[in-house]
Amino acid sequence: MPPSKPKSKSKSPNSTPTSVNNFAILPLTLPAQPTVHLPDTLAPPKHYLYIKPHEPSAPTPTADRSLFISNVPFDATADSLRELFFEQLGDALVEHVEFDSAVPGTPAVKRWRNGVAGSGSGAKSSGTGTGPATSKLGKKRKRDEGIVAEGVVEDDESRLPGIWPGELRKSGSTAVVVFVDRASCKGAWKAVRERVKSGAEVRWEGGGGVEGLVGLERYKQHNALKYPSKPILQASINAYLSQFTRAESARNRVRKYQRSIPDEDGFVTVTRGGRTGPARLEDAEKKKVELEERRKSKGVKDDFYRFQTREKKKEAEGELRRKFELDKKRVEEMRMRRGKVRPET
Repeated sequence: MPPSKPKSKSKSPNSTPTSVNNFAILPLTLPAQPTVHLPDTLAPPKHYLYIKPHEPSAPTPTADRSLFISNVPFDATADSLRELFFEQLGDALVEHVEFDSAVPGTPAVKRWRNGVAGSGSGAKSSGTGTGPATSKLGKKRKRDEGIVAEGVVEDDESRLPGIWPGELRKSGSTAVVVFVDRASCKGAWKAVRERVKSGAEVRWEGGGGVEGLVGLERYKQHNALKYPSKPILQASINAYLSQFTRAESARNRVRKYQRSIPDEDGFVTVTRGGRTGPARLEDAEKKKVELEERRKSKGVKDDFYRFQTREKKKEAEGELRRKFELDKKRVEEMRMRRGKVRPET
């Protein structure tokens, strides 16, 4: 009878892996829902975070003190992740959190002011409120008194009230948690691996309470916010009109200046609304003199084009050849006269 093979140890089908593709899998115990009644025999629901050190393709100043998290909870906020790491994962201090998306998406600000614009639905945000996040984008544009010609910059006062009680994260969305220093980041990463290895429970408290963000209560609040009171709407309209009046007054001052001052070529800019008065003659004469001096200093060069350079080279070569032939003729004449006696006259 052949010897029996030793039984191989296999993992239980219900066991959860602890890592995948350099990610540490951290299970979170979700809070119980007051409106959902589950049998006592069922285990508390779990949500799994995938965490690893942040390694962006392009190096950033905060990459060495950041952790990358995938599959963040649907109600995650910067405060909830900050409390999670500080209270349960190594007492780590979080500086800020950058999320990749939110539902509903934060509205994009159409205008620029002070070099700051609101982010769109796919932009990163670190706040917890319902208003659009702000981030410095691109180069600052030159403008007079902070005026943008297209229109008014909407802010918290002039923007219409929100119609959703809060933001939710998309399924499988990601976040970058930036810590105050490298030591806090290393401590948080070490605490995550220890919790994963030991299997200790990590509770998820939620982003400011789940009630009102999901389920029927969320849509009840949405329906109520769609119909704000008259005082709230009136305050928003008044703030918007005040900003529009200030912007229009500043733009009129800019147009008035443009209608009165000639440009560098001596022309007066034609703006909407026509000229309200004649241009100042002394300014026009000054611009004209400056233009003439600039033209004299620069001038029109004879060798500006390539064909002009070639023509000048050909002319110089022809002149040298002509002088060479003339000198050659003179040398021949001198040789012919050599040794001959010229009678005195």
